[in-house]
Amino acid sequence: MSEPYLLGAAACPLLDRPSDAQKQGLLLRRANVTCRQVWLVAHIEVVSLLLRDPVHGDIYLTENETRVLDTREMQRLRGIKQLGTAHLVFPGCVHTRFDHSLGALAATHRILEHLRLAGHHIDQQDAELVRLAILIHDVTHIPYGHTFEDEREIFPRHDAGPRLDHFLGAHSELGRTLAEIGALDVVRGILTGAPPTPWMGQVVSSTIDADLLDYLRRDSFFAGLRQDYDDRIFAYFTLEQGQLLINMVKHGIDRPDARTEVLHLLRMRYMLTERIYLHHAKIASGAMISKAVELHARGALREEALYDLGDQTFLDLLARLPGPAVAAQLVEGVTTRRLYKRAYVLSSVSLGAEQAGFIAKYAGQSPEREAVENAIAAKVRLKPGQVILYCPKASFFKEVAVPVQARAGIAPLYQVGTNAGEVRAMANQYESLWRTYVFCPPEKVDAVRRACEQYFGIPSEFVV
Repeated sequence: MSEPYLLGAAACPLLDRPSDAQKQGLLLRRANVTCRQVWLVAHIEVVSLLLRDPVHGDIYLTENETRVLDTREMQRLRGIKQLGTAHLVFPGCVHTRFDHSLGALAATHRILEHLRLAGHHIDQQDAELVRLAILIHDVTHIPYGHTFEDEREIFPRHDAGPRLDHFLGAHSELGRTLAEIGALDVVRGILTGAPPTPWMGQVVSSTIDADLLDYLRRDSFFAGLRQDYDDRIFAYFTLEQGQLLINMVKHGIDRPDARTEVLHLLRMRYMLTERIYLHHAKIASGAMISKAVELHARGALREEALYDLGDQTFLDLLARLPGPAVAAQLVEGVTTRRLYKRAYVLSSVSLGAEQAGFIAKYAGQSPEREAVENAIAAKVRLKPGQVILYCPKASFFKEVAVPVQARAGIAPLYQVGTNAGEVRAMANQYESLWRTYVFCPPEKVDAVRRACEQYFGIPSEFVV
């Protein structure tokens, strides 16, 4: 590792403003960084590693962050794509959770620095702990995890206690490294909702947070969607009674520019959901993987077997496990992009007041859902596993609840100002993206559609 160069107190005092740095006129070694730029890398007293990121540019890491990044658990994230099977629709979406972890660190740095420039005291140790927490915030993800954790509910969520215990335990390189640098307990607390102060957890995971501010840019960039937000958003963060807020007031009056920028973030989030996250081919490929996992989970496959795997090694494992032939066919269909097609589609428009009951009956690990799949498969002469009912939980646009500081006080965004109606309308539009699908092999689409319409008594909203 190259010799670190010094920032902050070791080179010149951690500077509060660029104007202070300009007066110093000193040069930092090894990175061609002038002291007038030190304010951009405050909270990092010693830089150990400088990385170039295609989204955020240069990202600085301390010695402790570099040690954490080099652990086996973190390096595994290089093999897990951030958006699962989205690359089958958007070929550029091959960015990984490793990339995102670094980007979220860059966004965290910007938030902390702007809080400091706004006059808030950010303790150096607290800043270091928050940076470490965001760096490892996705370490418990398994390949394609959102698909069969959140939607199919085959395994517990990635942030559930037992899995975090595995990745941060004494037997793990990451756990030992965090323990050696004295950060393990606090970092675990930040990740599990028990930070020393609320803002430390809210920077990592809340509504508008460092996680969101990276993936909005990163997912848009790699999908080829021409949208971005202005960096001014970082200047709107503030602290009030230990809580992280968006400040929408200045000199006693509300700031329409701050509100507009936050609304722009919400529109970006909506577009990504509509265009990428809920694209029907992405959902179909994810549902095929989930069905294969579901079939194998009844036999030899256990959650713990996935902890050391990346996307490709996971698919290889599924393909060679003993079990139903349909499971191997589903995996091959994904790897060769021979995807199942939409045979039956319903939305809240068709279900109306029955939507909640439909979700309660068929979402997750539901015996009723499996019974429907098997009944329709038998009716159209397909094997069990070749008909897949995808029924997600109801959508909620959590970002509209971001707490903001307005002239009238602190409240969720959707309750504040003249744009409250627009925010609520956007939330309703987001919720209307919900769909339930029945997928099947292409040659059986018409037969499965007719069988579904007979079974559910509701015409499909999608007819080829």
